[in-house]
Amino acid sequence: MKLTFAIFALVFSGLSLANEACDNPKDDFDGLYCLNKIYQEADRELNANYRTLVPLLDATGKAKLKSGQLSWLNTRNAECSRKDATGFYVNLGCATSTTIQRSQFLQDRIRECKSSGCLNSQL
Repeated sequence: MKLTFAIFALVFSGLSLANEACDNPKDDFDGLYCLNKIYQEADRELNANYRTLVPLLDATGKAKLKSGQLSWLNTRNAECSRKDATGFYVNLGCATSTTIQRSQFLQDRIRECKSSGCLNSQL
């Protein structure tokens, strides 16, 4: 029991230090780590919103949503990343903000569907 508590305390203190590091990153790698955490959470929320919206739509709406999502992915990738001879680069700030915007769009569609009915023209 004491060992379990000690491991829990160690893990908890490590998470606390990681969160403190994100309040004031020491260098670019700390900043990248923290921004990646924010992006991952935005991506989880986006996927949850997508999964919530799909069952609310009819077949036409589902097809339009899927097409719109694929188009959004292509646009996000074109605007927020690039590949050249020296490597592949992703602007996590750009990817995060566009993911948050798309997630908000999906949340708006969910609210719309639940309140007044789904409008395929809005997808």
